[in-house]
Amino acid sequence: METNKCFLFFGVTWTILFAGISFYWAMGGMFGVRSLGGSIYEMALNPEPSFITIVWITGFIKLLGVVLLLMQLFNWRNCLIRKILYYITKILGLLLFLYGSLNFTTISLSEAGILNLEIDKYATFWRLIFWEPYWMLGGIFYFFSIKKKKDERNLSL
Repeated sequence: METNKCFLFFGVTWTILFAGISFYWAMGGMFGVRSLGGSIYEMALNPEPSFITIVWITGFIKLLGVVLLLMQLFNWRNCLIRKILYYITKILGLLLFLYGSLNFTTISLSEAGILNLEIDKYATFWRLIFWEPYWMLGGIFYFFSIKKKKDERNLSL
């Protein structure tokens, strides 16, 4: 496998920022929480200890993405490890992008009056302008951070 170091660098940066937001919120920070809207915002106003624990855990889970991306920098001699790393990174990139694009679509349909979601105008604006594109951008970074070498393109798992 071959890394695209530019996308890899942006993916690591994207992931650290994303995890950092979770850690900030887990420590009680409220900046940006309203932009999420819905039940997450409501739970953040008077958080239960279990909610805070979940936010901490999500931050650490997000950091696993940094580990995954940095693993691409090693010269793995085992072909199976390279293939697994390749497919996990590609699938994760697709899932991140799909998550953001599907949320973007459903929120847009709600804004057009086709669906009925209970998200206020403030959260709708920030979800469409920032959050969902942020998910999609992360997916792009992950997906393009790794590619097959020319001599490996005909190999299959």
